[in-house]
Amino acid sequence: MAGFVLQRWSSRAVIVGLTDLSRKLTLQFRKNPLLRVGCMGFFDDRGPERLPGDKQCQPGTLLGGIAATAAFVKAYNVEHIYIALPLAARPRILALLDDLRDTTASIYFVPDLASFDLIQANINVIDGIPVVAVCESPFVGINSIIKRISDIVISLSILLLISPLMLLIAMGVKLTSRGPVLFKQRRYGLDGREIVVYKFRSMTVMEDDGQVSQATRNDPRVTRFGNFLRKTSLDELPQFINVLQGGMSVVGPRPHAVSHNEMYRNLIKGYMIRHKVKPGITGWAQINGFRGETDTLEKMQARIDYDLDYLRNWSLFLDLLIIFKTISVVIEDKNAY
Repeated sequence: MAGFVLQRWSSRAVIVGLTDLSRKLTLQFRKNPLLRVGCMGFFDDRGPERLPGDKQCQPGTLLGGIAATAAFVKAYNVEHIYIALPLAARPRILALLDDLRDTTASIYFVPDLASFDLIQANINVIDGIPVVAVCESPFVGINSIIKRISDIVISLSILLLISPLMLLIAMGVKLTSRGPVLFKQRRYGLDGREIVVYKFRSMTVMEDDGQVSQATRNDPRVTRFGNFLRKTSLDELPQFINVLQGGMSVVGPRPHAVSHNEMYRNLIKGYMIRHKVKPGITGWAQINGFRGETDTLEKMQARIDYDLDYLRNWSLFLDLLIIFKTISVVIEDKNAY
């Protein structure tokens, strides 16, 4: 057919469904000649006036409706068919597959997984059964080993380095107010299981029930020495012990009090997904301005958005970047009190 200009060594391919995803697919065919796939065009039941622009994916022509696919494949010896229809189009997909049984073309399904807001998406095969991960922890397989080793090395090194400082802080807490040196609070950890998180006590109260209130500016519960600890985040240092014990990580979503979790899980969509990883001493949200009090639902929503972004894009380099940036944030940030 004169309208098609394909390299001699390219296989002939068509795409069923003209969408943003299928246009990206044709662009990849053009950018990667080693794939040896030449896109002849698209089949879609929508008219040209209802289709998205196609300027970036030439040659990208509308060849006809979906029902015309099988006849075209036979007439032009098409070798590959990529079906990029939405999952809701199941009846049309089944009808198309039935029509294509009388061809020798290879058929591939290109699901639009991006529409599901995926966390660590991947495709596995279990005894011949394809399984698509829609929401998964980044710490599976070798990544879990890398993460745990880095946590042990970093936390142990820091504890050895700051042990004299922690001793001085413990003395300061004991001498400036009555009560224990450490404050232990129940929080949600990996998979939503409760853990006990350690902090240097900075308040005159020991709240750990269903009515825990976040610290606010000029909070009367905060002691004078505790105010210094909170502003400098020195009250968080005992959490490196939590990391060594395995309940926390150096970097991850900050753990919230159990009562706060129960409230926000009903207000923010996807809130509990942050618990697919261990909570951290510092995190992606904290270095992006969401450290300290989250006094509005919008602020908490933004914190959760950063937490989920961390899950999607985790790497050891990102963890190291967060650790180094945390130092400057602690020095400059005014949000902690």
